[in-house]
Amino acid sequence: MTTHTRDVEVGIVGAGPAGLMLSYLLHLQGVEAVVLEKHSRHHVEQRVRAGVCGQPTVDLLRDIGLGARLELEGLPHHGFSLRFDRRDHRVPLTELTGKRITVYGQQEIAKDLIRAHAEKNLPIEFEVSDVALHDLDTERPCVTYVDATGNAVRLRCAAVAGCDGFDGVSRHSLPSGVLTVYEHEFPYAWLGVLAHTPPSHGELIYAAHERGFALHSMRSPELTRLYLQIDLGDRLEHWPDERVWEELQRRLDTVDGFRLREGPLLDKSITSMFCFVAEPMCHGRLFLAGDAAHIVPPTGPKGMNLAVADVRRLAYALHRLLRRCDPEPARTYSESCLRRVWCAQQFSCQMTAMLHRDPDADDFARRLALAQLRHTVSSRPAAASFAEDYVGLPFE
Repeated sequence: MTTHTRDVEVGIVGAGPAGLMLSYLLHLQGVEAVVLEKHSRHHVEQRVRAGVCGQPTVDLLRDIGLGARLELEGLPHHGFSLRFDRRDHRVPLTELTGKRITVYGQQEIAKDLIRAHAEKNLPIEFEVSDVALHDLDTERPCVTYVDATGNAVRLRCAAVAGCDGFDGVSRHSLPSGVLTVYEHEFPYAWLGVLAHTPPSHGELIYAAHERGFALHSMRSPELTRLYLQIDLGDRLEHWPDERVWEELQRRLDTVDGFRLREGPLLDKSITSMFCFVAEPMCHGRLFLAGDAAHIVPPTGPKGMNLAVADVRRLAYALHRLLRRCDPEPARTYSESCLRRVWCAQQFSCQMTAMLHRDPDADDFARRLALAQLRHTVSSRPAAASFAEDYVGLPFE
């Protein structure tokens, strides 16, 4: 098979929001990039992922001219409820911080970015295979792959960005011993369902219940997203629709008779709960971003917002490196990102522990978690600190 060689300044592996956002930010700074994605465009635009955008992410989308559909279709929230003792305790985000969150699905951001790429003829190659990274320790790293038509391609780059998620090839292309990995697994999982029914509440509800955690969220005025804490090793066949609704109703019940609107379940999935950080987030001319470098528990919500923070910083660093011959922002990229990553880990883990029933914890630990919940909603300084972390710390 003949290999076609192409030159590009930045090769980006992965067309999730991180890779697409990086490509677009580089374009705005005059840096050429090519995005490679193993899945089809349809798959990328339809896969359901995180749905809460922090204030810094929303501001960035607006600043680069991609906030129009988010403004029209996104669901702004000025607070959310911590539900325990069968009562709601509202955290007024905007009142406490002057900021808000916006419910707008990750796949919707991907659609907006893909459309923007198409309008400006920025290259995204979908359905590529056999992606491999080479010569990462040199100033001309390469990405080889087979394109959608079966042609072998060698992409010669000045830098490579690994935005291909936890299981992608980028991080696994690094030599053994380069990375230090920090991991923690929680002793439970999440069952997530998408219901074709209007949300039962105007804001998100995080419920701490003696039977386990539950979350009421939404994707649109017609679609509700709900989660249940379940046992490790539990399987989807153990959760018929009737059992899902019964358990959700029980955990989200209140003394004033709150009832969920029920409807057909369009999707069910199980998500493991774990934390992961790989340090450093770069090696040679390979830079990792988003889930390729770190995973946070979804309770936060921080995953997609952290990825956006990564690539915002990376776009600046690569522009300085390739256009101004200034290597300093690229040299400090990992250290700068990791400060934010560990702050997000701390908040997400604290929130997770506070709301979930740990099967390995004793009654003393459970009483501590309940005390923390009560302090968070009864102390304005505590609530303000919690709200500031939740809406997202400002970008530097």
